[in-house]
Amino acid sequence: MKRLHVHISVDNIADSIKFYSGLFASEPSVVKTDYAKWMLEDPRVNFAISQRGAETGLNHLGIQVESAVELSEMQCRIEALQPGVEKEEGVACCYAKSDKYWVNDPSGIAWETFHTLDTIPVFGEPDKAAASGETPAGTGACCVPLAKPRIKLSAEGPCCVPNTQKSTTGACC
Repeated sequence: MKRLHVHISVDNIADSIKFYSGLFASEPSVVKTDYAKWMLEDPRVNFAISQRGAETGLNHLGIQVESAVELSEMQCRIEALQPGVEKEEGVACCYAKSDKYWVNDPSGIAWETFHTLDTIPVFGEPDKAAASGETPAGTGACCVPLAKPRIKLSAEGPCCVPNTQKSTTGACC
């Protein structure tokens, strides 16, 4: 069975753990100084947050599978949508070792499909990223090789999220 994965970059890990623990009525299954993860059954989601210097907000989305067979099936699906997907085998990311495939949706949102092989004591492979010039050691999002810069909506632009900072009179989604 597949599980939706959501990863959000946050400004304050402690405040965010408190908020999401209350929202989900559950404590995280993994807590580190810069990362937390909830493996929820209702809804069935792998929800992760991290505080590692990346822009605050949606980091990436994904589909976590339970076997190499399911990962192969997902690879076929995404290859049909976007030939030449980014493949990573045995990669260290988010305190786990995984095999995964990466694509960007038409809006540039990074999606991964992955099979977790094991837990590991480090967030990722910062030395590898630093050596390639992609990310300084210990910062950023090791996990998102294809992420495109996010476009921010202006404060006056349309949205579906209530803005508690100013009153709005326009219609929302």
